[in-house]
Amino acid sequence: MFNDARAQGYGLFVREGYRTQEEQQQLLEEKIEAYENEGKSKSEAKKLAEQWVAIPGTSEHQLGIAVDINADATKSSSDDVYSRLAENAYKYGFIKRYPSDKTDITGVINEPWHYRYVGKEAALEIYSSGICLEEYIDTLE
Repeated sequence: MFNDARAQGYGLFVREGYRTQEEQQQLLEEKIEAYENEGKSKSEAKKLAEQWVAIPGTSEHQLGIAVDINADATKSSSDDVYSRLAENAYKYGFIKRYPSDKTDITGVINEPWHYRYVGKEAALEIYSSGICLEEYIDTLE
């Protein structure tokens, strides 16, 4: 996937892969603190932070099944890389895990950089149907 994108002039890299429990906890605490510094109450800050950062123990990064892919800004814009991924990642077995139009289902805000490996067959079906992983799993039951 990366080789093909680079051959077409896109600059991209894995920004984040596996995370430990401690790293995930630190990310969540930092996000809560940032919201508190904006004047949010502790409970409101926690709720907002959990829309951006998975609760430790629930992160796909901790499971090692997801990566955050970003643009090398010297070669491509983030929008160009995210568009390329959205249109082509399924060919390699990856899905955009948290699409903007599925926030009510996933419970997570749009993350155009967050990709999860599900295999080529499942990725094609998810992409072709315009559904998210939760909806796909429901079709399997």
